[in-house]
Amino acid sequence: MITGAAGFIGSQLTERLLSAGHEVVGIDSFDDFYDPARKERNLAEALASPGFSLVRGDVGDSDPTGRALAGADAVVHLAARAGVRPSFDDPLTYLRANVAATATLIEALVRNDVPRFVFISSSSVYGDGADSPFREAGNTGVPRSPYAATKVAGEAMCRALESRIPHVAVLRLFSVYGPRQRPDLALQTFARCISQGEPIPVLGTTDSFRDYTYVDDIVDGIEAALATDVDWTVLNLGSGSPVTLETMITQLEEALGRHAERNLLPPHPGDLFGTWADVSAAEEVLGFRPQWTFAQGVERFAEWFRREEELAGPRPA
Repeated sequence: MITGAAGFIGSQLTERLLSAGHEVVGIDSFDDFYDPARKERNLAEALASPGFSLVRGDVGDSDPTGRALAGADAVVHLAARAGVRPSFDDPLTYLRANVAATATLIEALVRNDVPRFVFISSSSVYGDGADSPFREAGNTGVPRSPYAATKVAGEAMCRALESRIPHVAVLRLFSVYGPRQRPDLALQTFARCISQGEPIPVLGTTDSFRDYTYVDDIVDGIEAALATDVDWTVLNLGSGSPVTLETMITQLEEALGRHAERNLLPPHPGDLFGTWADVSAAEEVLGFRPQWTFAQGVERFAEWFRREEELAGPRPA
């Protein structure tokens, strides 16, 4: 079972597992954090497969979650209220979606004797005071946002109940990008502005950096976590090769073939200056080795973005 199966990562993980011969049940609420029609398109290929079934509902609701779990031998929990910046405006919604719903899901896992659980966490758990590169066994620092705090709490919930589930893996994902990316994330926001001839909003300085990780590498890591028999593990999934904001903009310009005007703005209080994953533990436990450079990944992202723009058609003048 995959929660958040219609999302950016969930839909691509679903397709990967179906192609490997697994039967997959997806659950998704199709909420309006961004256009549900995008999520419907994400699942079009999976819905054509006889190995896939979809439950429409909120993972925080025990009824649809129980129906989706029937017969499952593994669960990947991707469903979450995402976004560092919007979490400041509505922390209670983030608490319900990311902590209470996770508790509901884990309770259902135990009740249904599901032996394997992969909880998708975030690099946002590394906050002020974390040493770089970020290591799982190191100091994670103080969360910078309500979203980050809910991911810390979700990890703690998994740890508190992991003795009741035979195999639990917590995966901290670093700045995932690629086709089907959420429209609010920086890469797609910048691409949209560039294509429309508008200035891109640059928060802070362009020497800030992120460990951008291509979605195929993330799916590789999740797939490997589903196959591991460790009792409990917390692992970073990142590229291990941070990219500065200036480099990101420059390579996106090259991929789209257009120049970007920059609108320099103050940094957001929830953003770290830089993120950098130490992925040596994931390599040791999962055999995880990122294959995609940022230059390769941003080219593939740009190809997808152009197709999406064509599908959307011309905008009103």
